[in-house]
Amino acid sequence: MKNSRSESYAAAGVDITAGYKAVELMKKHIARTKNEGCVDDVGGFGGCFGLPIAGMEEPVLVSGTDGCGTKVKMAILMNKHDTIGIDAVAMCVNDIICCGAKPLFFLDYIACGKNIPEKIADIVGGVAEGCVQSGAALIGGETAEHPGMMPVEEYDLAGFAVGIVDKKKILDNTKMTEGDVVIALASSGVHSNGFSLVRKVFDIDNNPDSLYVPNEALGGASIAATLLTPTKIYVKSVLALLEKVNVKGISHITGGGFYENIPRSIPKGLSAKVEKSAVKVLPIFDLIQKTGNIPERDMYNTYNMGVGMSIVVPKEEVETALEILKANGEDAYVIGEIVKSDEGVILC
Repeated sequence: MKNSRSESYAAAGVDITAGYKAVELMKKHIARTKNEGCVDDVGGFGGCFGLPIAGMEEPVLVSGTDGCGTKVKMAILMNKHDTIGIDAVAMCVNDIICCGAKPLFFLDYIACGKNIPEKIADIVGGVAEGCVQSGAALIGGETAEHPGMMPVEEYDLAGFAVGIVDKKKILDNTKMTEGDVVIALASSGVHSNGFSLVRKVFDIDNNPDSLYVPNEALGGASIAATLLTPTKIYVKSVLALLEKVNVKGISHITGGGFYENIPRSIPKGLSAKVEKSAVKVLPIFDLIQKTGNIPERDMYNTYNMGVGMSIVVPKEEVETALEILKANGEDAYVIGEIVKSDEGVILC
């Protein structure tokens, strides 16, 4: 790459040598994510990965793609870029684990107004941390400089993950029955959804300084720091659960909240009856609702409200499930049961 430099391209706003420097800076982060499937180095035209299919009768690849939405604006406002990558990974791997798939690898895509190598390396450092937490390898990615399309300080981040599961072990909600129990896995905060409403409620674009003031409702933490808390990754604890318990359905609570996401893992004719009094609502959601005067239903239809995942298990396996999840670091607790209904989810 020593001879690769275009003065004309640089004058137009794209410095390709900055991209080379960013790759060099991020290599130490990528090295942390190496696993047994990695067969190639970063820098080629494609990321190579050897499939670990030993012991599987019918291996099935499961993929998921997502971004961080306007949570990226919080990272830009706070000039803190080393955790937003965790969110990008979490949004993808938490989805594919709902099928019972173990994440194998991840690729990211960063679009920026100007490639500042140190900032890009920080972002990828967060991506690498998310990969470490989920057991996925970061086998490639892309950084695209878009002068004139976005301000020089702005960027967007997205990615996709690929996992694998034996076909016979793909979660099948047709086995779900009335009386099964719904377990909640606590979230770490707002995660990566509903930030357009958050920005409106707190008037972030016009009054950003107010975000940095310690807030009593948040235990003295600032709104900004609380909102930027990375999305929790549930992969390893759920994989441990799947080894021992007959899990009948898993929902990743993202945009659309309870009303949209919980029914996605429940068959027609059944619904999840959730006791609102059982939900451990985090203080940030109370603050959002109070500040924005938002109806309760809209809150549960937008945010995770403190529940990052819901898991359906047979009643007789609830205690075992809770023990496994808690042993793996989760705040897991019962929030409801499966009932006969076509509503999908019933909050009462």
